[in-house]
Amino acid sequence: MSEVKIFSGTNSQSLAEKVAKNYGKKLGDLTLSKFSDGELSPSFNESIRGCTVFLVQSTTPPSDNLLELCLMIDAAKRASAYKVCAVIPYFGYARQDRKDRPRVSIAAKAIANMITSAGADRIMTCDLHAGQIQGFFDIPLDHLNGSAIFVPYLNSLRLPDMIFASPDVGGVARARSYAKHFEVEMVVCDKHRKRANEIASMQVIGDVEGKDVILVDDLVDTAGTLCKAAEMVMEKGANSVRAIATHGVLSGKAYENIENSVLEELVITDTIFPKQQSSKIRVLTVADLFAKAIHAVTGNTSISSLFI
Repeated sequence: MSEVKIFSGTNSQSLAEKVAKNYGKKLGDLTLSKFSDGELSPSFNESIRGCTVFLVQSTTPPSDNLLELCLMIDAAKRASAYKVCAVIPYFGYARQDRKDRPRVSIAAKAIANMITSAGADRIMTCDLHAGQIQGFFDIPLDHLNGSAIFVPYLNSLRLPDMIFASPDVGGVARARSYAKHFEVEMVVCDKHRKRANEIASMQVIGDVEGKDVILVDDLVDTAGTLCKAAEMVMEKGANSVRAIATHGVLSGKAYENIENSVLEELVITDTIFPKQQSSKIRVLTVADLFAKAIHAVTGNTSISSLFI
């Protein structure tokens, strides 16, 4: 078995340190330099010849984070690493997974091609926006599930009349999986958009009266959809409403929207490090989940035990 080494890009330093610690390793020594014009230049400060290298980097905007990951992969391959696994807690551009209108890019596929062409041997990620993105890669991909983080937390709340809700039709399967696990009902908030990040109308399909509603999503961007859905279910007579989402993108007026919403709390993970604090946002770590997945991959054992 080759030696395992874990390194981090600039965008996931805090999470990578926790992943390495949970795995039982010290985070590897990597320098990420910038020329005065902004060009990136990663370099490994220790030998990785013959090693299985895990590079932790979420590809949130700006695009420097994606380019940095690709250059790290290239540097590792040229330094004679045995295998290079790109650990991408949050896979950016995943919302652009199809041609939903004429003459647009399928960005998720283009990004998959870039990472593969850079030389990655394996991908490890969590809660892709659409499961079919796994098929965009022609290399092994380990798709971890955030339910392993959220289910224990939801159990600890001991809510008497819990019900799950999807903030849009596209997330029905995700909400249904939670409802099935807890053996409760689910509802759907059907929305119509005029354009990206702008909701034209929304309606609740199902009965939420007297219930403790849990909104389930894979990511929160401006939080407009979540806050609107939360408002709608409370108007329909819900007892309380909170939300869980794996990736806290939280751009634009997201923090303001959440603070002013009827949400009791928004629970996210540290796949993306929060830009600021909020009394309504709780952050759970995925470090142990990724550390266990790395153990399974390097030990050639199944990762199915990590799924709930």
